[in-house]
Amino acid sequence: MYQVTRRTLWVRSAVVVAAAGLALTGCTNEGTTAAGGGTGDAAEAVSPSASSGDGCTMDTYGGSGVEAVDLEGAKIGFSQSEPDSASFRAAETQSLKDAAADAGAELVVTNANNELPKQISDIQDLLNQDVQILVVAPVNSDGLDPALSAAADAGVPVVTIDRKVTNTACEDYLTFLGSDFVDQGKRAADALAKVTDEKANVAVLLGPSGNNVTDGRQKGFVDQVAAEYPDITIVAQQTANASRSEGQDVTAQLLQSNPDIDAIYAFNDEEGLGAMTAISDAGKTPGEDVAIVSIDGTRNAVQAIVDGTYNAVIESNPRFGPLVFETLEKFYAGDAIPEDIIIKDGEYTSDNAEQDLDQAF
Repeated sequence: MYQVTRRTLWVRSAVVVAAAGLALTGCTNEGTTAAGGGTGDAAEAVSPSASSGDGCTMDTYGGSGVEAVDLEGAKIGFSQSEPDSASFRAAETQSLKDAAADAGAELVVTNANNELPKQISDIQDLLNQDVQILVVAPVNSDGLDPALSAAADAGVPVVTIDRKVTNTACEDYLTFLGSDFVDQGKRAADALAKVTDEKANVAVLLGPSGNNVTDGRQKGFVDQVAAEYPDITIVAQQTANASRSEGQDVTAQLLQSNPDIDAIYAFNDEEGLGAMTAISDAGKTPGEDVAIVSIDGTRNAVQAIVDGTYNAVIESNPRFGPLVFETLEKFYAGDAIPEDIIIKDGEYTSDNAEQDLDQAF
């Protein structure tokens, strides 16, 4: 259990929050990883001193400053973007619930069901309930302007998680907490190169358009392949909308039109698991005839690595709760908060998947 005070935070979940010293951009939650794989054991968080130089403070946020909030007893709204039927979203929501309970805060949760107009309405409804802080997992990187403006008018700070918005930090929102999506794509390219001996014909299954997660994971992968692996050829790129069924359908079509495909890079585990089924349906052995690498860290995908039908998963850490509350604690203590705070992601391979299976979500 961790307890929030004005200066101290103890981490309850499997994520470890920021180490000492925040840089203005790209501050990393260094965390502990087990055997170089999934998120490791819980550890004590270090409360850094106030950042020097630029950063967002209570005096500068929104141009006119905001009032201090005691996190114990605070009413906090969380606007979730997608149904909790998705493993990542379920873990993300639960992490925030656990962190709020440990801090003695009230968390009010809404779910936009992947619909931007509903998310805007949800945020307005949370403001009408007099929440003092907003945590938002955006449906899209663009389009939240009305909701962010309403929060600014109400003097309510906004922390965005997982997906970054294109609005202005410290003016429209406080900070972004999430992964380095370009780095995830780069690491996925390295993992795929390792399991294919740096020679493959790869089909790329993209995520939904209109957000920085898809763009970053695509760019990181494509750029790393171009720079480092001349014998890896990207033969097709097509969206599968983060869906298992679409991942299966798209992969089936691609295997039929490009029978030389012997590797799949999937935007997320759901797409990768769909691809695994399509590979089997095509009479090929997933994980052997066609390698599969994806990003997420769901239990089903990590189990498939253990079973030998999947090759690697780059973790996208959903356990934002402790990091959100540490960031808020620093903000209300007067510290300068950087625009981006990057959470640490692990990795699952055949070397560690079995021993780290319980860390998957």
